[in-house]
Amino acid sequence: MKKSVKLSDSVHALVLISTDPFHNLTSARLAESIKTNPSFVRQIMSKLKQAGIIESVTGHPQPKLAIDPKSISLLDIYRAVEGDAPLLQLDTNINPECGPGVNIQLSLKDYYNVIQQNIEKQMAAIDLQSIIDNYEKRLENPKSDYLQLIADK
Repeated sequence: MKKSVKLSDSVHALVLISTDPFHNLTSARLAESIKTNPSFVRQIMSKLKQAGIIESVTGHPQPKLAIDPKSISLLDIYRAVEGDAPLLQLDTNINPECGPGVNIQLSLKDYYNVIQQNIEKQMAAIDLQSIIDNYEKRLENPKSDYLQLIADK
């Protein structure tokens, strides 16, 4: 199963929108930075716009945050691009006639629900401004953790 990177890519785009380092934030330019295709960026941007997080005008490469980054939580961004999808997914492709298998998944579901609630609580406490501040701090030594990030992949 492929991991979703919509949250990470959305935060990436929002930090670039907020700091505007390129002065020309077309979907192609954002896609180049994120290392994806422009249509994926446009999908993310559309969802962020529908959620009221950004403002943009078709054909103009100058999206803007619609609200103060201190008022945008990581949970807000997640819900904008992922909807109500839980972070952890159960395997629903099991034999329904296998009592142990069904009960294992149902038992795991109880724990996943608790984990989801805890994650959402923590995500709600992290605002976009904190991420921007951390980003700007890291600009002083931009490659310090990059090799570790790649190694973790």
